[in-house]
Amino acid sequence: MSSPAPALWRDLLRRLLLPLLLIVAATGALGVYTAQTLTDRTFDRWLIDAARSLAHQVHFVNGQAQVNLDGDAEAILAYDVVDSTYFSVRQYQHHVAGHHNVPTSGQRTAYYDDGRVFDASFAGQPVRVAEITVGSGAAQAQVLVAETLFKRRSVRADLQLMLVPLGGLLLAAAVAIVLALRWTLRPLEQIAARWNERSHHSLQAIDMQGVPRELLPFASALNDLLMRIHQLLLRERRFAANAAHQIRTPLAGLQLGLSRAAAAPDLSSARSVIAEMQQSTQRAARLLQQLLALGRLDPETAFDLELTPVDLVALAHDVGALYLDAALARQIDLELVAPAAPVIASVQAELLSEALGNLVDNALRYCPPGSRVEISVQAEPPALLVADSGPGLPADEREAVLERFARGTDATGDGSGLGLAIVREIAELHRARLQLEDSALGGLAVRLTFSESITGLASTTRPL
Repeated sequence: MSSPAPALWRDLLRRLLLPLLLIVAATGALGVYTAQTLTDRTFDRWLIDAARSLAHQVHFVNGQAQVNLDGDAEAILAYDVVDSTYFSVRQYQHHVAGHHNVPTSGQRTAYYDDGRVFDASFAGQPVRVAEITVGSGAAQAQVLVAETLFKRRSVRADLQLMLVPLGGLLLAAAVAIVLALRWTLRPLEQIAARWNERSHHSLQAIDMQGVPRELLPFASALNDLLMRIHQLLLRERRFAANAAHQIRTPLAGLQLGLSRAAAAPDLSSARSVIAEMQQSTQRAARLLQQLLALGRLDPETAFDLELTPVDLVALAHDVGALYLDAALARQIDLELVAPAAPVIASVQAELLSEALGNLVDNALRYCPPGSRVEISVQAEPPALLVADSGPGLPADEREAVLERFARGTDATGDGSGLGLAIVREIAELHRARLQLEDSALGGLAVRLTFSESITGLASTTRPL
């Protein structure tokens, strides 16, 4: 059992929330980094300023560093309500003043124009140490000021608390996205509802007024589908009505023939009626064959039509051979005019054989005895031509006879009016050109031209 299809709005929600979550996470990470960097730089500058203040109290006497710092000044330098401050003055690794063993190196070192600052540990606590150099040449000393990290951590925590509202913003954005998606997809639901309502009652097109611009292609595609379905249904209904009308006539003839055969006074009369019934049966069989052929010719199957390279010369020979007996029975000369070399075209062989067979059958049915029917294969461009020396067809009727169950006004014989309609639909499926024209033999010529260009050789005329 297949799983149900996911809802479109949920799929869109996942696609939108993931980038939003990444953006919020990136914003939070950037906020944390910015808070830490801002805190460090601000307090580092204060620490370096303290070291500079201490450096002003350093003097050199005969190259030896001395610190003029009384008790009050030292208390002011070390005073801080939160953090503990330590200082040290060294010259060539020798202690001069202040606290002993203040670290001279550590981690996360930051360099500034007038000194450097780094993390270290002193008196069992983590500290941040600022170091500057005072003096020049041989008379130099290092001034170190260390401070614990309580203020830094407090300020950094306060700054990071400002990131907490981002979670609320993420939730609010998610709710806004959900509502926006539902409101945006509502026109789709309305179109679907209108389509379902119409599809249950009729196949009329959906009103495009009020449809959002982005949904116009979707609505237009639905209307095209409804129109195609409507046309197909009309086509099938018309076909069913015409088929029922056409079949009714031979069936009525067969029923009447059976009644006449049953009432025949002797065997000879019964056999005469049975012979007539045999001809009616053949006509009914031909009609049913053509109706079945029309039923298979659905324009929607043109996209799935499998075309293969076919030799038109061999195909014309095989189709013509099937009608040799009928031509002989009607005393009609049936010939094939074709190049000596194969003429290749991409076609569906079964359908094309059906089309050519209908053309030959029409020619044989409407030509009087002693006529001539010629099947021609042309190479440039590939084409099939069936010409006859019969009565022909007026030019103003040639378009009309391509419709189903249509025949010429002067038509004789037992045709059903389906042959040329079948040929036209097969030609449309092949994207081929169908032409009805005057024949060089004096009657009608029907030409079926394909799009491929194949170079033909010299033609030969031969009986089938």
